[in-house]
Amino acid sequence: MGFIPMKNEDGALAPYEYLPCSAITPKIGMALTQTNGNLAIASGTTVPTYISMIECGAAVEAGTLIPVIRVDKGTIYETVLSAAGTSLKLGNKVTIAADGLRATATTTDGVAEIVAMDGTATGSKVRVRF
Repeated sequence: MGFIPMKNEDGALAPYEYLPCSAITPKIGMALTQTNGNLAIASGTTVPTYISMIECGAAVEAGTLIPVIRVDKGTIYETVLSAAGTSLKLGNKVTIAADGLRATATTTDGVAEIVAMDGTATGSKVRVRF
């Protein structure tokens, strides 16, 4: 599903930026960070700085410009859980799955604060902010 912007405190839409990425397969909503001048997947305890706004069927060449939006502290993003989060509660901070598209159920050193939950099963929708 990816991290899809759902609500922004000031109601403004985030402008697209076009930045070079590493040799990855970008997906809409993929959490990204800049590494060595190129965008790379943000996972685990890495706080994303950008969200991909393009869906590619295969890996792009390193240096390819892709559209992204900058992560904003005032924005809430919707995604799904990559694993069952039966002990998760609102306010918990969770890590990002290795694919950069989902929230995990791991709270140790979490970076995505849960602000709403539709359930705790794998695949349940959650809303987070970074």
